[in-house]
Amino acid sequence: MRVQQKTFLVTGGSSGLGAACVRRLVDAGANVIIADLNVEAGQAIASELGAAAKFVETNVVSEGDVQTAVSTANETFGGLHGAINCAGILIASRVLGRKGVFPLEHFDKVIQVNLIGSFNVIRLAAAAMAEGEADDSGERGVIINTASVAAYDGQIGQAAYSASKGGIVGMTLPIARELASFGIPVVTIAPG
Repeated sequence: MRVQQKTFLVTGGSSGLGAACVRRLVDAGANVIIADLNVEAGQAIASELGAAAKFVETNVVSEGDVQTAVSTANETFGGLHGAINCAGILIASRVLGRKGVFPLEHFDKVIQVNLIGSFNVIRLAAAAMAEGEADDSGERGVIINTASVAAYDGQIGQAAYSASKGGIVGMTLPIARELASFGIPVVTIAPG
C-alpha cells in the first residue's frame, strides 16, 4: 500500500514504537490519528507534526473511545486506510514471587490492554475500512499488529505479557483470512 494521502490510526502513538510509526507515516505523506491515553505526549506530537496528525485520547479497551478515534479519522481526513496496534503494557511478576502469587488483576489488565484492546481496534477499524473505496490493487486498508518475541520465547515474569502477545499472533491468521475478501490485509510483527 502506498501511504501518501492515506490515513492511519496508530494506538500507543504517543511514545516508543507507536510514536516512531506516527512520525514515519507523516514523513511519508500520510495523515495519522494518534490514539493514546497519554494526553500531554500525544498532543505534543500532534502539534509537532502539524495538520497531518491529530491526537484522540483513546483507551483501546473502550468501544466508545476507539469508535471516536475511527470517526475522527473519517471526519478529519475523509476515511481510514490503516490501523497499527502499538498500545501495550507489561506488568512483570513471577507466578510465585517473594511477595506472594501473581495478582490475577494484573494478568487480566495485561490481557485486556494488549490482546482485547488490539482486537477491539481491529474490528472497528476494519468496519470503517470495509466501507471505503478499494485502490487500484483492490486494497481498502491494512492492519498491522504488534506482538513480541515474548510470544515465542517468554522469560520468567512475563506470563501475562507472553500470553497476550501469543494471543495476538494466534488471532492474526484467522482474521487475515476473513478480511482478505474485503481487501484488508492483516499482519503481525514481533519485535525483539
